[in-house]
Amino acid sequence: MEKGYLQISFAWIFAIIVGVVILFLAIFASTKIIDTEQVTQDAKTGKEIGILLNPLETSFETGKTTSLTLPIETRIYNKCNNEGNFGRQIIQISQKSFGKWTETDVDIGFSNKYIFSERYAEGKKFYLFSKPFDFPFKVADLIYLTSSQIDYCFSGTPENIEEEISDLGQENLFTENCPKESISVCFSSGRDCDVEVNYEMEYVRKGADTMYFEGDVLMYAAIFSDKAVYECQVKRLMQRVDNLALLYKDKAAFVSEAGCNSNLDLVGLSNNANKLTSSASLGQMNNLVEEIKDKNYLADCRLW
Repeated sequence: MEKGYLQISFAWIFAIIVGVVILFLAIFASTKIIDTEQVTQDAKTGKEIGILLNPLETSFETGKTTSLTLPIETRIYNKCNNEGNFGRQIIQISQKSFGKWTETDVDIGFSNKYIFSERYAEGKKFYLFSKPFDFPFKVADLIYLTSSQIDYCFSGTPENIEEEISDLGQENLFTENCPKESISVCFSSGRDCDVEVNYEMEYVRKGADTMYFEGDVLMYAAIFSDKAVYECQVKRLMQRVDNLALLYKDKAAFVSEAGCNSNLDLVGLSNNANKLTSSASLGQMNNLVEEIKDKNYLADCRLW
């Protein structure tokens, strides 16, 4: 009797163990399928965001703003590299699933986009606006990305900047009546601010990080960017300047045959752009950039 009892007990134990193993394998397989689907969805979202950014790339001289709304909490990671002729703008997406952020190593890359933001922006709704960057010719349209969860409070702002921010109508940018937890952006010294903008010396300081700019277009980029992102994108822009300068040099040689001598130091511009390693060197290029811009404007045959 005891022997039969033991045999039944072992049979039940064996059945339970097998059932647990089968259940574990089923759960494991389901999790893998869900993870795979989520990675696919993250990659798809990244590509869709890249497509949605296309309307922001405009040749007009004014800023343009829009918003991007996603169905679930999303982190848009902003990465870039300087490999190749133009480097790469890289977007990586992580979305909240069952209370946890998905992990993916799927990168969506673009060679013709320049997004300036913190290392990642988080939320369901994101604001974007763009401005064209000339140096001295049109180089690219820069896109500034922020989350609707983060407000920016501008104070001591020059009149032209304050007017532009107001005209944008972007709901997380304030020049007055700022929300309590907003990030303070100060254009006047002597104040304890999250972001200090020195408009005269052309640098933006965020904590221990200092980023240098030339013109309002890069100023906005520095305000809204993580330093690593900013420096990488500035280098990418200079890679583009390098390549475009050489193209315009060839164009100058072509039009000179028709008696139009532009006399622009485009080789010097190309060399300077190629050598630039950080935003701190932008000021050294500015005199040459302004000289080329003025000469081209006065030339009988303008190259751009």
